[in-house]
Amino acid sequence: MDLGKQMEREMLEQPEVLKTNAPRYLDELRAAMAGKSFEMVLLTARGTSDHAALYAKYLVEIHLGIPVSLAAPSVITKYGTEMRYPNCLAVGISQSGAAPDVSEVIAHLRSQGHTTLAITNTKGSRLAQEAEHSLILDAGPESAVAATKTYTASLLAIYQLVRALGGDLPEPELPDDERMEQAREEATAALGPILRCSPLFSLARGYSFCSAFETALKLMECALLPCKAYSTADFEHGPKALATEGTAAIVFGDVPASLADHGCTPVAAPPCSAGPSAPMCDVLFGQWLALLAARARGIDPDNPPVISKVTRTL
Repeated sequence: MDLGKQMEREMLEQPEVLKTNAPRYLDELRAAMAGKSFEMVLLTARGTSDHAALYAKYLVEIHLGIPVSLAAPSVITKYGTEMRYPNCLAVGISQSGAAPDVSEVIAHLRSQGHTTLAITNTKGSRLAQEAEHSLILDAGPESAVAATKTYTASLLAIYQLVRALGGDLPEPELPDDERMEQAREEATAALGPILRCSPLFSLARGYSFCSAFETALKLMECALLPCKAYSTADFEHGPKALATEGTAAIVFGDVPASLADHGCTPVAAPPCSAGPSAPMCDVLFGQWLALLAARARGIDPDNPPVISKVTRTL
């Protein structure tokens, strides 16, 4: 079937993209961060890149013990506030490098003398020009509206950044072609509840919290299925009241027993690894769910209505 052909092609490129770039990411980031230490890390991103930033928050705080803040760009771009940060590493993440608000935050932090880093797939982009240091993902052109290979490449870049800053992390466990095919098979087997249930929830905690958000976004933008992501813990504080008959929850990690008790169908994401590099693998399940669901509904995720590849907000 041709629906989502470009998205599938780019998804299948992920194992090679990650394997090829892993050593370079680490080498370049070690050179850029050599001799530097920070009291805080500020992350700025939008959309899919925001989920990569969420992964960074967990990695940095767990393995470096440095507090992390996710910037609210409008504080600077809309309200013009002169924020006063401590000695800070500001990281802007944007696959296109064209997000104006992300670039504005990075430019603001650089003007204050803080170290700034751009993580982008686009050399020469505005973000790359505004930042003092740039890591170009070199994932190759990504034409599908849904970010797939640039997302996992961003996760890998963040993992290597934490290692470059002194985090005690092992070599990342990267998905190979066999794992990619397993994810396809597992998503195919799990597709039924995704198609017949509404609303959908996507749940996780810790390292894989970002995978819950990314899976929810992919299901919405590719298959036009309403899906809301929550922390598995936060879900217990009210939202689970909606998890009744006719709903389903995609769960990364331990499945809450209360889901089935109230009639919600649990869809357990297959475990890849409990380690810190797990999101580079477990998100493949979410990507395949979105692509397969779109095809089953006769929707072409390469040409979705309303949204476009590059979104510019201030």
